[in-house]
Amino acid sequence: MLLKDFYTVLESSQQEDTFITKLSIEKTHPLYAGHFPERPVTPGVILMQLFKEEAERRTGKSLALQHANNVKFMAVVDPNTCDHLILESHITEEDGIIKVRGIARQNEALALKFSAFYKAV
Repeated sequence: MLLKDFYTVLESSQQEDTFITKLSIEKTHPLYAGHFPERPVTPGVILMQLFKEEAERRTGKSLALQHANNVKFMAVVDPNTCDHLILESHITEEDGIIKVRGIARQNEALALKFSAFYKAV
């Protein structure tokens, strides 16, 4: 886990080829003191890291990002608005490359949509 105590996995399930994970974000985490003190915002790179960690949990492998594309930040993730985040992940592996397509939602609003390619390390 990159950020100690940043989130807790509340629920995790699989529906066909989609993994659905509900996270609780710790809104008092020190990350928010600098990003930003009066209006906390979860950095986009942290949202992407959540998907990497989800793929690591699902595959049982340590992963390194090789390439990301189609990265679209659609809404601000504010832990004071709602401290829950839903990750929907499609994880496939081919020729040693793990592909993750994912979307993150907060309060039913689409926050992030992206695709990334990882290699086991």
